Amino acid sequence: MFTGLVETIGIVLSLDRRGDVTNLTIEAPEISGELALNESVSVSGACLSVVKRERSCFVAEMMVETVTVTKLGMLKPFDKVNLERALKVGDRLGGHIVLGHVEGVGFVSGISRKMETIVLRVKADPSLIRYILPKGSIAVDGVSLTVIDVEENFFTVGVIPSTIKLTTLGDLKVGDMVNLETDIIGKYIERFLRGPLSASGERQNDLTWEKLARYGWS
Repeated sequence: MFTGLVETIGIVLSLDRRGDVTNLTIEAPEISGELALNESVSVSGACLSVVKRERSCFVAEMMVETVTVTKLGMLKPFDKVNLERALKVGDRLGGHIVLGHVEGVGFVSGISRKMETIVLRVKADPSLIRYILPKGSIAVDGVSLTVIDVEENFFTVGVIPSTIKLTTLGDLKVGDMVNLETDIIGKYIERFLRGPLSASGERQNDLTWEKLARYGWS
């Protein structure tokens, strides 16, 4: 689990595809020496496992699902990626709960540059938009951001100066692809409200307004 607070920016050195596994080598001297084998690292929002590490770089494995669903399979040498190590028990949750399970990609459709801040407009599939709400949280390339507005097929987020400086978001251009992970809480609530499947394949849900009122949710 992660928080969406990027620790450092890494530089892609290579992608090595072997069968259904792709090895991603990243230069990251700030954290590589402290990584352990099989440790989880968020790479631009996708949770990957470290399979090899040296003093200044590390190698992480990607399966076909990761290559297909995220933008990581399109990375090239010298591309920059946001890096965050997994949250330790007892650490402050400075951003929001980020699992590193990228749900899809979006495309930057607009950039409004203010004096020191940036407002990004990101086009996304309606299947993702449904879980995004104004003033809620979303991870964009692994960065925890607060949503400003949401429309039918896009949303906007604000980027503060420190985030511009410490992440790759300040380098984004219109048309660039970004990894997206919506807030996990809303997805679980929807799943519980839908209820389990019956023998006939229909959803069974005994949650009613009367029951909510009875338990004080009126």
